[in-house]
Amino acid sequence: MKEMNTSTSTLSSGFFGDYGGQFVPEPLKIRLDALTKAFMEAMEDENFTREYARILKEYVGRPSALTECANISNVLGGGRLFLKREDLNHGGAHKINNCIGQILLAKRMGAKRIIAETGAGMHGTASAMAAAAFGMECTVYMGALDIERQNPNVSRMEAMGARVVSVSAGQQGLKEAVDAAIDAYVEDTDAFYLLGSVVGPHPYPSIVREFQSVIGKEAREQFLSREGKLPDYAVACVGGGSNAMGLFSAFLQDSCVKLVGVEPSGRGLTPGEHAATLTRGKPGVVHGYKSYVLMDESGEPSPVYSISAGLDYPGVGPEHAHLKDTGRVQYEVASDHEALEAFRLLCRKEGILPALESAHALAYAFRLLPTLGRKENVLVNLSGRGDKDFHSIPEEYRKG
Repeated sequence: MKEMNTSTSTLSSGFFGDYGGQFVPEPLKIRLDALTKAFMEAMEDENFTREYARILKEYVGRPSALTECANISNVLGGGRLFLKREDLNHGGAHKINNCIGQILLAKRMGAKRIIAETGAGMHGTASAMAAAAFGMECTVYMGALDIERQNPNVSRMEAMGARVVSVSAGQQGLKEAVDAAIDAYVEDTDAFYLLGSVVGPHPYPSIVREFQSVIGKEAREQFLSREGKLPDYAVACVGGGSNAMGLFSAFLQDSCVKLVGVEPSGRGLTPGEHAATLTRGKPGVVHGYKSYVLMDESGEPSPVYSISAGLDYPGVGPEHAHLKDTGRVQYEVASDHEALEAFRLLCRKEGILPALESAHALAYAFRLLPTLGRKENVLVNLSGRGDKDFHSIPEEYRKG
């Protein structure tokens, strides 16, 4: 039997400490319980886990590289910087890891169609890729504003046969795309909802965590092999939080490794100008689960903003909420400007093009490195590449 990254108690209860659960209508709960059962059975099936590992190797291109950024370290001084290169995966982001796992589950459960949501378009792209590879129909719900911001990914989804549905409600962003995808899933009993992050009602936070844990397992082994020790810091951006949980999961028991999640402070930490949920939010329920939520005075999810379409979500994965409360993970913020500066610096000094999501984690790492000694190491999860973001990046950060 494969050793699962998510504990049996969490899978039984659906909670990480006080957070998680299923706050959903009974018809949806019945389907989610069936998904929980199918997931647990799949993870006990060596044929399933062997097939998942094979596809990650032969289709996704895993293991992804561990890269030292010596030029950055020389410029900034202080510690050494390493990147876990999820940008080198097929599709250009970490999202494909989860999509392959979930689509294998969908086939196992006899689903006829795939429903997905997307913000930055990377999960939608990965869903479209996986659906095409496995011969399934795919519909992706995407906020109208995000369709404008991430048009290259829309074209990629459509090229692979997916239908992209524009969602014009509310802020026309990721929250509204999730709302629309859940509604479509409830109505279509032959569909499988391929959720893209460690959010949503149980068992999705555990499922996505499990399929993304390959990031941390590889990084841990690679770092030990290369350096003979673990990193001093492991850093990742946090929107919903899947790339961060993928990295952090392998180091949670290693007290010598400081874990840092970086949220978007956008244009400033005032309402509507950021999406720093763990920094400014409070416990509440959104999209069928309990976690930290950015809420307005009436208790509804408040407007959010980030230059990165993949980070502007008013909730966050329930395990992140638990890790914040227990103090195991430190949560920091980076602004639009800091992320853009980090984007430019990595491009110019290392020839690596980071996604704007990942650039938030880099921004924090760039603040941290000069404060460290030369023997201290920072590992950043470079969750995706930045081709999709060029038209969101002001010219002064791309030229000159």
